[in-house]
Amino acid sequence: MSTEPPEPTEPTEPAHPAEPTDKNRAAAAAILPLVGGPDNITAVAHCMTRLRISLRDRALVQDEALKSLPAVLGVVEDDTYQIVLGPGAVARITPEFEALVEEGRSAAPRAVPPAAAHSAPTPPPVTAGELAAQGAALKEARKARNATPFKLMLRRIANIFVPLIPALIGCGIIAGLNGLLMNLGLLPSVVPALAAIASGFMSLIAVFVGHNTAKEFGGTPILGGAVAAIIVFPGVAKITVLGTELRPGQGGVLGALAAALLAVYVEKRCRRLVPEALDVLVTPTLTILISGLVTLFGLMFLAGEASAAIGTFADGLLSIGGAFAGLVLGGLFLPLVMLGLHQALIPIHTTLIEQSGHTVLLPILAMAGAGQVGAALAVHCRLPRNGSLRATIRSALPAGFLGIGEPLIYGVSLPLGRPFVTACVGGAAGGAFVGLFNQLGMAFGSTAIGPSGWALFPLLSGGSGLGVTVAIYAGGLLTGYLVGFAATYFFGFTGRMLTDLNTGPDPAAPDPVTGSSKEAALT
Repeated sequence: MSTEPPEPTEPTEPAHPAEPTDKNRAAAAAILPLVGGPDNITAVAHCMTRLRISLRDRALVQDEALKSLPAVLGVVEDDTYQIVLGPGAVARITPEFEALVEEGRSAAPRAVPPAAAHSAPTPPPVTAGELAAQGAALKEARKARNATPFKLMLRRIANIFVPLIPALIGCGIIAGLNGLLMNLGLLPSVVPALAAIASGFMSLIAVFVGHNTAKEFGGTPILGGAVAAIIVFPGVAKITVLGTELRPGQGGVLGALAAALLAVYVEKRCRRLVPEALDVLVTPTLTILISGLVTLFGLMFLAGEASAAIGTFADGLLSIGGAFAGLVLGGLFLPLVMLGLHQALIPIHTTLIEQSGHTVLLPILAMAGAGQVGAALAVHCRLPRNGSLRATIRSALPAGFLGIGEPLIYGVSLPLGRPFVTACVGGAAGGAFVGLFNQLGMAFGSTAIGPSGWALFPLLSGGSGLGVTVAIYAGGLLTGYLVGFAATYFFGFTGRMLTDLNTGPDPAAPDPVTGSSKEAALT
């Protein structure tokens, strides 16, 4: 699909060094008119794979044209409109998109050149009243479907932790590398330095959680961070609560979350009650004092008990439930990814990493991606004449092997229906495989969250040795691939689906002129 090029600018240096930026700007420029233009955008953000935008009028979005853009892997409609761009790409395209939105808002209205009028699709002419009515109806329908209190709370919690993922990944990988060097007895002078680098962020993660919590719930972020910092202050060891001395870090991220929420509540009450002339002095003081005392003499103890319960439950779930627990976790994770609710598990993973150095849940949940890859390979085999879908699968498989399942979910399995279910079957089988070994006493986990698939190998940690841990995880991935492939190949299509989707010439058939197949030519 052709798009308008960016507006010409004054002559500059040759564009070769800026080609990646030009590519990202072109993708952003292609997306912007299809979501209603700059004036239809009220907020822009992104997570690891999705551009998230808030819209004034949902009716102005051209979904089908948007999905057909090469840079777009899919769209998800939630409390925000989410455009799946993939890892890496989203972090580069989002700033360009934001810049174009700002430029479009500040630019004076001008006539559209005739050439642009022919190349850019435009919505059908409707009155402002009709647009308003359509937008209101869509908004209400979306709210009724998605705005349950539980879902909204999970999304807000996810918004707190998603910005922390890059640091969690980086520190986790460094921690894994440090553990490998320590086990092999290599570079002993470097090990303490790597330990400090990997542990610094984790020792203060409560502060960042408090900051983001206050920001998400409408408080002053720095006050949320200040109250959460009490939890990690070494001096809390001198304080006794219910006959027990507090420990620095007790309660972890859960305590920080609760403390910052309390700080937001206290701050908002103070803003309403304190005279404006005294607000700048009284409100911050009372917010930190009241929230800090409650945190020290109540929240830290309660959050510490809750954190310990989460760790005990996770260990017991896999040591007792074993294969069945793994089957359920691996089979249900893809639907959570589809709904965007998988980010709500971040506090649980983070709590487990704080307690034991790794999260035992992530390797099992990663099996869902293996089932997705197996299902995609089966679709590729079953639809030899659907060149477009096969090309999508080939482009999305590298990300799939690295644990990024969204391109395959939104580009392949979910639109087809049945292959999404059979992919879940593959994930369940892989999860059962890993869960069984947990039950047999060979438990292991990941030292960080974020990576999955093959990218999780450097982060694996367990008590049975690196070789055994890697072998079990690899066996789970292989099980997910094979079961996902078999379930999709034999049960992923109806006869009608195969007839409708197998369109176009067979790429394996020889060309009547050259005598070679199209697939051979591509390779």
